[in-house]
Amino acid sequence: MNGHHPIRPLGPGINVPLVAFFHPDTEDVDVETTAKHAVRLAKAGLTAVTTQGSNGEAVHLTRQERILVTSTVRKALDEAGFTEFPIVVGTAAQSVRETIELCQDAYRAGGDYALVLPPSYYKSAYTQQCLIDYFEGVADGSPIPILIYNYPGAVAGVDLDSDTIIQLARHPKIVGCKLTCGNTGKLNRIAHAVNAATPSEPNSGWLALGGSADFTLQTLIAGGSGIITGLGNIVPKACVKVYDLYAQGKVEQAQKLQAVVARGDWAVITGGVTGTKSGLESYFGYGGYARRPLPRPSKEDVVKYQGLLKEAMELENSL
Repeated sequence: MNGHHPIRPLGPGINVPLVAFFHPDTEDVDVETTAKHAVRLAKAGLTAVTTQGSNGEAVHLTRQERILVTSTVRKALDEAGFTEFPIVVGTAAQSVRETIELCQDAYRAGGDYALVLPPSYYKSAYTQQCLIDYFEGVADGSPIPILIYNYPGAVAGVDLDSDTIIQLARHPKIVGCKLTCGNTGKLNRIAHAVNAATPSEPNSGWLALGGSADFTLQTLIAGGSGIITGLGNIVPKACVKVYDLYAQGKVEQAQKLQAVVARGDWAVITGGVTGTKSGLESYFGYGGYARRPLPRPSKEDVVKYQGLLKEAMELENSL
């Protein structure tokens, strides 16, 4: 593990939440594949990677396994020359106390930022102020800055509104958000209220990130900072190209590629972790299976995901 280290800057762009890799027979963490995959993605022009995101099966990992995955990624990136490449780490738990512990683990393992979901188990008892107190409490106690992860589908429908996120953005250690709610109106309100970092203004500081590659262009046009996208596990260069074309003012070209990426993203959206890993296995010969009780894809599923990703893979291979 890397112990104490300076926090690497995190700018606008494309960030990929790494899938977790397991040996198919034992379900033990596959360290070698984890390392290889992280380096492949870094070489594709990403801004950052995320460990223990939803794609990373965070809820299926023990605390020690979370540390192992993040430290493996950090070591692999450093050895490949990507020493300044930042890692975001999913650290959500139900209490402020445990979330801070996971943030401390993330930092010691070489992580630079924490991606934090709102708590949801006692949803009916929480007021909006409880959620604000949660994020501010985590930020106060965390050794690394945090990004708010708004993903209602993963947290019993808890959905932070733009006023709440804008209020939390005033905290000096809350430096961004990921909106997997897909609400571009919300993103637009937040981005302009916090003067979000954009391709043309990369140093403004706060990151207003979308959560899916199928609305990369919509996010950027709304004044957002980029995307944290599971599809990038399979076609990272294609995801980066949409961002780069927009940044260069080539909006029409970006629109054409956005359509291809959005169609490919449907495999990841409909197939979840299973579909993402199936696509990796089909096109790159590694990926394996998710941990039980997530399903293994049927032969028909494999063909379906392969077909949905074909066009995006052709784009990826042309870049």
